[in-house]
Amino acid sequence: MSKVEQAYQLAKDRYAELGVDAEAALKHLAEIPISLHCWQGDDVVGFESPDRALSGGVMATGNYPGKARTAEQLRADLDKAYSLIPGTHRLNLHAIYLESDKAIPRNEIQPEHFKNWVDWAKANNHGIDFNPTCFSHPLADDGFTLAHQDEGVRQFWIEHCIASRNVGAYFGKALGSPCITNVWVPDGYKDVPADKLAPRQRLKDSLDKVFAEKLDKNHNLDAVECKLFGLGFESYTVGSHEFYMGYALSNDVVLCLDAGHFHPTETISDKLSSMMLYIDEILLHVSRGVRWDSDHVVTLSDDLQLIMQEIIRGGFSKRVHIGLDFFDASINRIAAWAIGTRNAQKALLMALLEPFDTLKGLERSGDYSSRLALLEELKVMPFAAVWDYFCEQQGTPVGMKFMDEIKAYERDVLSKRS
Repeated sequence: MSKVEQAYQLAKDRYAELGVDAEAALKHLAEIPISLHCWQGDDVVGFESPDRALSGGVMATGNYPGKARTAEQLRADLDKAYSLIPGTHRLNLHAIYLESDKAIPRNEIQPEHFKNWVDWAKANNHGIDFNPTCFSHPLADDGFTLAHQDEGVRQFWIEHCIASRNVGAYFGKALGSPCITNVWVPDGYKDVPADKLAPRQRLKDSLDKVFAEKLDKNHNLDAVECKLFGLGFESYTVGSHEFYMGYALSNDVVLCLDAGHFHPTETISDKLSSMMLYIDEILLHVSRGVRWDSDHVVTLSDDLQLIMQEIIRGGFSKRVHIGLDFFDASINRIAAWAIGTRNAQKALLMALLEPFDTLKGLERSGDYSSRLALLEELKVMPFAAVWDYFCEQQGTPVGMKFMDEIKAYERDVLSKRS
């Protein structure tokens, strides 16, 4: 018996004393996929036009060497990241990561431009989620897409989103797992507009046209994502939380909540139990904002733990789709994937190791003193031993050993890229 397993057996017994089945928790954790975001691997550049500057309130900061410059390199980097993360997970792909020998206008993208991604996903048992790319494009440089005043510009982005839905349905059908196709647009103003209503009327009309054709939900799930503000859109964002919450409720689409898209003191964890009363499914983009929606690598913070607690305590693990959304170019990009995803899983495991029935019982009996004492005691329970065992059980590195593999990959692969 390895030292990791010995420590786990002791921890398992400790949790059993609280009425927690550690084996059941690990089984549940292994069944929760997390969608890794492809754009961490290349700083949101994509393969449509690698020289195009980012726009639309999106910014990747840092210049760490070795970023992926081709789809083959990006898939290789993802393979390395997945090998360091226990469990079987998904990929979140943007439209600009298409592959073609010639330039393809965004409103003309086809499933064939993503065939290599499907072949790779099949070989590695990954589901794929998808996003239209409504930024970093000449027709988005003034900050408006689906809410644009120009009907021709709006039509271009409507066609792009429709084409993206069809690509999403292709992924879902080919891989046997529904693709979540998530629509986010940066539309907004740097300063306060006089007319806040008209852009929202245009956005609603555009979305109605995008979602007019009903697709098989076994293949494609539509989602809409709100935003508080973006760089250059500090004063007004057309697609606010209230706008998209209303749209999702009225149109039977998935609501996407991004942890970085709200006020700094506003956490999305408290929204889940409310929204799940009215919406069948929610998409989460788990990120970490520092003073603003700065998309830092996810750490094992209180906010992250609160989000995962709400998912597990509410029994929402089948109705909440967890994806990550950060892009840090100041550190090794594969390390960012591995650290962020492993932290998301750690937070899930901590929630799964709670004696929730006991906590509910104390609460219902009015014994808030014991509830508080138990919640505090859980913070020093031997959670790490259970996590280490899960990593060993899943054939992934335990402890800091995953960084040894990343450093070797950086030496042998990343350092040789131009």
